[in-house]
Amino acid sequence: MADTDAPSPHSPCAPDAAGDTAGPRVKGGGWHVEVAVQTPAHSALGDLLSYASATPLAPGTLVRVPLGRREVLGVVWRHRAAPAGEDDGLARKAIAGALDALAPLDAAWRDLVAFAARYYQRSLGEVALAALPPQLRDLTSLQLARRLKRKAGEQRSRAGNVDGSGLIALSAEQRDALARFDTQSGPFLLFGSTGSGKTEVYLRAVASLLERDAGAQALVMVPEINLTPQLEARVRERFGAQVVVSLHSGMTHPQRLASWLAAHSGQARIVLGTRMAVFASMPALKLIVVDEEHDPSYKQQEGARYSARDLAVWRGQREGAKVILGSATPSLESWHQSRPAEGDDPGGRYVRLAMPSRIGEGALPTVRGVDMSLQPPKTVLSAALLAAIGERIARGEQSMVFLNRRGYAPVLACGDCGWKSECPHCSAFRVFHKIDRTLRCHHCGFTERVPRACPACGNPDIAPIGRGTERLEEHLGELFAPVKRPDGSAVRIARIDADSTRRQGALAQQLAQVHSGEVDVLVGTQMIAKGHDFRRITLVAAVNPDGALFSSDFRAPERLFSLLMQSAGRAGRDAGYLATQGSTAEMWVQTHHGQHPLFQALKHHDYPAFARQELDERRVAGMPPFAFQALVRADARSQEAAQAFLNAAGGAADVLAEADQVTRYPAVPLAVQRVANVERAQMLVESGSRAALQRFLAQWQPLLHELRRTPVGKGVIRWLIDVDPHAI
Repeated sequence: MADTDAPSPHSPCAPDAAGDTAGPRVKGGGWHVEVAVQTPAHSALGDLLSYASATPLAPGTLVRVPLGRREVLGVVWRHRAAPAGEDDGLARKAIAGALDALAPLDAAWRDLVAFAARYYQRSLGEVALAALPPQLRDLTSLQLARRLKRKAGEQRSRAGNVDGSGLIALSAEQRDALARFDTQSGPFLLFGSTGSGKTEVYLRAVASLLERDAGAQALVMVPEINLTPQLEARVRERFGAQVVVSLHSGMTHPQRLASWLAAHSGQARIVLGTRMAVFASMPALKLIVVDEEHDPSYKQQEGARYSARDLAVWRGQREGAKVILGSATPSLESWHQSRPAEGDDPGGRYVRLAMPSRIGEGALPTVRGVDMSLQPPKTVLSAALLAAIGERIARGEQSMVFLNRRGYAPVLACGDCGWKSECPHCSAFRVFHKIDRTLRCHHCGFTERVPRACPACGNPDIAPIGRGTERLEEHLGELFAPVKRPDGSAVRIARIDADSTRRQGALAQQLAQVHSGEVDVLVGTQMIAKGHDFRRITLVAAVNPDGALFSSDFRAPERLFSLLMQSAGRAGRDAGYLATQGSTAEMWVQTHHGQHPLFQALKHHDYPAFARQELDERRVAGMPPFAFQALVRADARSQEAAQAFLNAAGGAADVLAEADQVTRYPAVPLAVQRVANVERAQMLVESGSRAALQRFLAQWQPLLHELRRTPVGKGVIRWLIDVDPHAI
């Protein structure tokens, strides 16, 4: 990512939101303190607001400041003394108080926040305050001091173990990867097949760091909350619970604050977290691990739309910390950045560490394709696949069936009049959930009971169209009802998706049942396709994966290949178990396009071949990573208003210095153009130069703010810029 000029304050004094004029003000003398606060995105107030302080406050100090009629939390960014007798004519509001019991946030953290704000075109205060635990906003200085004192006492009473004792033997590939990691500076891309032992490499790297440096800290990131407990248990077992904390949005506010304080003080040596953890205050950070670095979950989709993976690489370079990106199916951007030098090409700036083999004698599963065009009409699961699953059940093995669509059916329809279960608030269908007899919109959440008859014509025979995980679970239950397990009991089928795991603790309970062998067939979405170490699953099947092959989103094939490769990786992870069973691992793919190059590469587990073809196509088309993109999105009461605003913005940009280096495409509706009665449109901007695109966006921001206040922006509710978007 290209750096840009540092942010500067646009507003010399605190604004009076809602016309408030109350509050003490100071003119001249004392200290002038510039503070980052979370101002509304549409306000165009600028990055820093200026306040008065009777005493100097170090940059990074957390303070409470008046903002309009409220008192809010802010971060001191800089300060200067106001010489006696100087009066710039500005009446500044006074700082309400400082949380001085807490050590100031260091310069490295402030640089990270400032870079993220600049690069992703957000206000400095928005990024800074979003990176802090929510509960900090409610604590007084005295309350915080008491909490810190109590926490320090707890830490002194417990001794942490960071020696990483009890280590298992490494494979030759793991030893080679660690040796190169020790002798080179990185960043590193650990390209290891599923089951190759990437996690052990991460833990060895952490152990080596903590043994060398008594105060060093390591950040280990995973893409999703449901992967955190599995990794956390392993890390705590290795290093002791006292030195490990987690940071993710599934924690309560007090839990997040406690973890953040432990990291900020240096008491926590290892921080495990999701994308939000990239902003954790870690003064002694020396190692960052981004596991499953390809995962789209690392890209924030609300507010400041940052990529935690990219920020991790930037942070590592800024703070002198080594960075490991790990995946069996790396993002094409990371793969391209790790390419070796060849001819006139100097190669990428990442160091590629390859671990193609599974640990022990384990082999990657055999991939079997099923040509669904040769199956009888309306076939859901082919006879050959059902027979293969039945054989696994008879031997006491487990199978996994992957379908990336939850619910019972995506649409409920009437065959007489053509009525379909459309959402009245979105341009999408409500999904039929049979388990609670509801029609539920997965975009706005609008839910109704299933009607007894067609609402349009009264026909009682309304029927589901298509298939989700709930219906697939029911179908498998019917097909395997006559089959018995080796002990004579009935076959047990379980489903794991966003619906079945909604209740707190449900996911952990269901995963425990799978690990203990209580489940014979596991049905699920992408939640089960990645990261989990299922030891008894020997067969994985993918149902209906073809849709992504013809998506308008150029990243769809990359995501599909990754999901299928990760799904295949759940099978046959325990070579000893396979040998005991006399079994082999298999991946079944049901498709109408078996000759597609994606499936051919999958058949041979050949990620390099898939990546080579995709990169060649993107190079010809001028798409990332060979070009750089941003989306400007607008929400409005009508589609016409949203597109008119964006097209006017595109025209206004003609006067900008970088306009000739940036291509602007006409505004178009989003794939789901209406959500919760709000129309959505977007404009793609693209450039062959990241720096030129960044300069263009920075110059464009004031024009967009100004346009929002003109008649063309009257119907616009909000707009935003998404840099390096993951979905077009």
